[in-house]
Amino acid sequence: MRVATFSIGGERRVGEVDLERGIILPFDLPPSQAEAGIPALIGRREVPARLSPVALERVEIEAPIPRPRRNIFCIGKNYHEHAHEFARSGFDSSAAAGAVPKAPIIFSKVPETVVPSAAPVLIDPAVSSAIDYEAELAVIIGRPGRGIRPEDAFAHVWGYTIVNDVTARDLQGRYSQWLVGKSQDTFCPMGPWAVTREAIDIADTGIRSYVNGDLRQDSNTKLLIFDIPTIIATISAGLTLLPGDVIATGTPAGVGIGFDPPRYLKAGDVVRIEIDGIGVLENRFEEARP
Repeated sequence: MRVATFSIGGERRVGEVDLERGIILPFDLPPSQAEAGIPALIGRREVPARLSPVALERVEIEAPIPRPRRNIFCIGKNYHEHAHEFARSGFDSSAAAGAVPKAPIIFSKVPETVVPSAAPVLIDPAVSSAIDYEAELAVIIGRPGRGIRPEDAFAHVWGYTIVNDVTARDLQGRYSQWLVGKSQDTFCPMGPWAVTREAIDIADTGIRSYVNGDLRQDSNTKLLIFDIPTIIATISAGLTLLPGDVIATGTPAGVGIGFDPPRYLKAGDVVRIEIDGIGVLENRFEEARP
């Protein structure tokens, strides 16, 4: 099932997307619950009744989780070729331990970074001159858990969406902790919607990114160094994962820092990310106004 958070008539709703018919079927949810977006569905024994369909062209698609309840968990260097390109870049504070990590590298982005597909991503030249893109599959947690075993991990997954882990590389290199370089305002485009766990074969899913139509990343989730069960087991060891938590699973090779010279983003650039079975996340980068 493909599910979107959307607005119509100034009211936030959640509904099932039918792309073939070009419609969205709103779920019968109280406005106070729908305000949270997709988390309003998580934990329910039954899917709410669907209301009359609305044409997709009439609604404004929002991020699946417009404001996560806490930081987005992220995994660094989780595709072999990207691990090597990042280690060569000179911005990798973990490179001394080897290009390919022996355990998942975990960092986070603050909730306020989230913006929907089609929203502008803001570049502030007074803060950073090295803005990069990272196409990523993101996991949405559906069932709470602590000390989750890898073999039980998928029982805790509600579904998946797309994230662009936008990064200020100069800030990432300046500080040994990545939070500031990853958490600039608007640095987490998410969407356009989410799919439920059974909707795609997550062990073999294509992932691509384009900058101004130029193919930059072209990979597959089967090439992850640490798979989703390993990631969930690692994060939940002593830390309780909660419904609605988002985990970005890492980006493949082809990011701007991997080119010589680096191909950083500038105002006017458009980044398009495709993940098979989910959809297309596309955002234009614009200079921030004072």
